[in-house]
Amino acid sequence: MISFAGGLPAPELFDVAGMRTAYDRVLAENPRQALQYSTTEGDPELRAAVADRLTARGLPTGADDLLVTTGSQQALTLLATALLEPGAVVLVEDPCYLAALQTFAFAGARVVPVPTDDQGLVPEALEEIAARENPTLLYVVPTFQNPTGRTLPAERRTAVAEAAARHGFWIVEDDPYGELRYEGEPVPWIAAAPAAADRTVLLGSFSKVMAPGLRLGHLRAPAGLRRSCVIAKQAADLHTSTIDQAAAARYLRDSDLDAHVAVIRAAYRERRDALLEGLPAVLPEGSRWNRPEGGMFVWATLPEGHDATALLRTAVGHEVAYVPGAPFFCGEPDPAAMRLSFTTHSPDEIGEGLRRLAKSFV
Repeated sequence: MISFAGGLPAPELFDVAGMRTAYDRVLAENPRQALQYSTTEGDPELRAAVADRLTARGLPTGADDLLVTTGSQQALTLLATALLEPGAVVLVEDPCYLAALQTFAFAGARVVPVPTDDQGLVPEALEEIAARENPTLLYVVPTFQNPTGRTLPAERRTAVAEAAARHGFWIVEDDPYGELRYEGEPVPWIAAAPAAADRTVLLGSFSKVMAPGLRLGHLRAPAGLRRSCVIAKQAADLHTSTIDQAAAARYLRDSDLDAHVAVIRAAYRERRDALLEGLPAVLPEGSRWNRPEGGMFVWATLPEGHDATALLRTAVGHEVAYVPGAPFFCGEPDPAAMRLSFTTHSPDEIGEGLRRLAKSFV
C-alpha cells in the first residue's frame, strides 16, 4: 500500500541520534528532576527556547506567555474547556481540520462554517456571519492549512483580526506547519496584528519539525486565558511529560533545529514537486488542484459527477489510498474533493502511487 492519506512526518528524517543524545544527557546530568513531577506551565528552559524561536520569527514572546501542552491537540481541548459552554458558537473554515471539529463537538459547541475560496477564509463572509451568530471563537489554520494546504494572505489576516476586535470573539490560530515553507515569503501571524493582540491564541507544535511521538505543543495566550488553561490542564494531566520536555529543551540547546528543519524542507519540497508533476497525467480531465507553498497537503477536486469517497474503495484495491475531502466540511460537503499528503513517501514511491491511482479512474 502506498498511502497519500495520513499527514505523517517522514520517519527516516527524524534526528534519532540527536534525540538519543539529548535524552542521555538529561538522564546522566539531572535524572532526579527529569523523572519527577513538574509544574503545569511547563519546563522553564523549554518555554524560554520556544519564546526565543517565536520572537526570532517576528512575534515578540516571553517564556511566561507560554503553556506547554501534550501536543497542540491538547491545547484545543484546554481552550474548549476554558472558553466554551454548551451551545456556544464556534466559527471554522470550511473545510476544516477534522480533529478540531471533533473537539468542539465534544464540548457541545455549535460549529458554524465560514466559506473559503482558493486563498482561504473569505473575510466578507466572516464579517456577515460574526454579526449574525455572536461567536465565542474562530478557529483557523492560516498557514498551509489542513486539509487544503492554502495560506491566508496578509490582508485577509488583518481583516480577521479587525473582525474579532469589532465582534468580540477569540481567534485560535493553529500553526503546526508554518516552518515547512518551500517557496514564497512568510506571512505574519494573525497574533502579530495589533487589533488581535488581546484576543488571539497561537498554537504551535514540535510534531512536524522534531518528532510527533514527543507529544509536545505550546499555547501562547493573553494572561487571563492562559491561567484558565493552566487550571484546565491541572485537571487533565497535571503536566506534560517532564523527561520529554527536558530532552526537547536539551536538544534545542545542543543541536541546530533550524538546520534540521532545512533538511526536512528540502526533502518535502522534492516530494511535493513529484506529486504535482504527476497529477496531470493521473486525475481525470477537468480536475483541479492547488500548489501549496509549504505544509504537507495538496487539495484536489475531481470533475463534477465524481465521488472521491466511493472511488476510494477502488483505489485501495489498487493498493493506493488518499483521504476523501467530504469529512472535513462542516457545511455542505464537496464529494469530489480529496486530500493528498506527499510527505511520507520518496519521489519514486510517489510516482508509483500515482500510477496505481490512475487505474482507479479507468
